Parts: sequence; C-alpha cells; structure tokens
Amino acid sequence: MVISSRQNPKIKALIALGKRKERERLGLMVIEGYEELTVALQAGVQPTEVYFCPDIMGGDQLALLQHRGLHNAEQLELSREAFERAAYRQGPDGWLAVCDAVQTNLDHIQLSKNPLIIVCQSVEKPGNLGAILRTADAAGADAVIAVDATTDWSNPNIVRASKGAVFAVPVADVSSEELLPWLKKHKITIVASTPDTQTLYTNIDASGSVALCVGAEKFGLTDFWLTNADHKVRIPMFGTVDSLNVATSAALLTYEAVRQRSRV
Repeated sequence: MVISSRQNPKIKALIALGKRKERERLGLMVIEGYEELTVALQAGVQPTEVYFCPDIMGGDQLALLQHRGLHNAEQLELSREAFERAAYRQGPDGWLAVCDAVQTNLDHIQLSKNPLIIVCQSVEKPGNLGAILRTADAAGADAVIAVDATTDWSNPNIVRASKGAVFAVPVADVSSEELLPWLKKHKITIVASTPDTQTLYTNIDASGSVALCVGAEKFGLTDFWLTNADHKVRIPMFGTVDSLNVATSAALLTYEAVRQRSRV
C-alpha cells in the first residue's frame, strides 16, 4: 500500500517531529536522506519507521531496505506528493526514518586514553553544529558537547548539516556548571578560543587530553569559560572582519590538536 494522502496520520506525525517540543515529548527524531540514514545504520541506530519514495530516490537505493538495521522497522512507501509534504528539505532524495533521539548525557561518553573533545557554548545555528560534528568525525574526536545550548542535537537541520555524523560522534547537552567539574575529574585541559589574548592556538600543547572550547556566533565564550580555561588562545586574523565562523574556528583548533598528536 502506498500512502498518498498528505492528511495521513503518519505524515502528520512526521511533520510534528520538526518541532523540538514534540521531539522531546516523544524522545524521537527524524533522519532525512539516504547518506544520513546509511551513516546512522552503520552507527547501530535502529529506526522504528522508514519512509521511502521510489519516484524520487535512485533506483539502486532500494537495496537499503534490506539492511539488518531496518528488519524491525515499519517500512512505508509514500507517493511523491506525500513525501514532499513530510520532508524537511527542498529537493528531498526519497528517504525519511524515525528513530530514538540521540543520547545527550555525559554518562554515555566513553573517553579514550587521550581524549579530544569539542565544547560549543550557546552555538545557535544547526548548520554550524553540523559542520563541527563533521570535523569531529573526521578528526576522530571523542565527543562534541553543547553547553548552555539553544538547540537540540535531534534537530533535523543538524542531522542534515552533519551528514549523519550526529549518530557517529558521541554528543552531550549540559550546563557549563555541570561540564566543568566533569572535565576536571577526567583531567582534561581546557582551551578557550578568544580574540582577547596574545597566545596563538599553535603555541600551546594540545597533544594531551584536551577540550577545545568555542562560543556563540555573536558573543563568543562567556567569562565562565575564559576564567576557568587552562589556556586562552586566538586564531590570527589579518582582514577587516572581526571573527571567523565558529565552525571554521573549531576546525582549525581541532586539526592543530590532530597535527600535534600525529607527531607524538
């Protein structure tokens, strides 16, 4: 049976999950996109529902329905009209799935012997958080932790911007006051990015256990993190714009740590 009505209860429920309040109420999230769903399945995510539209997707992609992670999922075919109604992005590729929301507490983060963590304070734009997740995944970071967050990790736009990395990289959502003692307990050096210092980010030792902290797009890190940081560092700038994009800053800091670690 093909669902073709845009008023179908399943379609309405999918659309409702676009709202944070509904995601948090149900503990669910939506995965949109073939690549994103593939990454989620590789990470062990087991969706409860998967929606597909052969009129939109590539013909060879139907094989994904045989993935073992989808064996227990309800598989529902949608018409083009119904799918485009349920989709969050323009130009959808024919894949949607519903799964449990990602875990966001500190307890599930398993640290390596030499942890590399990215801390994002009050970063507002899902696109920036998604880009930071892609950097974290590429760099092999232990986790990305949002403090004093203004959005949730299950936001469909984070799933999209991260290309599914939100399922591959452990994440957390905590307050600054909760994270600081956790970092100290695990003896993780805190590095805060700010333009108000003379120390370049390349001039500190980031080869050990380290948390790289970046702040909100407009205001940067608060005094809480600047005061409690072991190192305050800046990225040199020579133009007229007063700051880099937060995701770019996080990438530079992260790959400096990767560079130093590769030499140890």
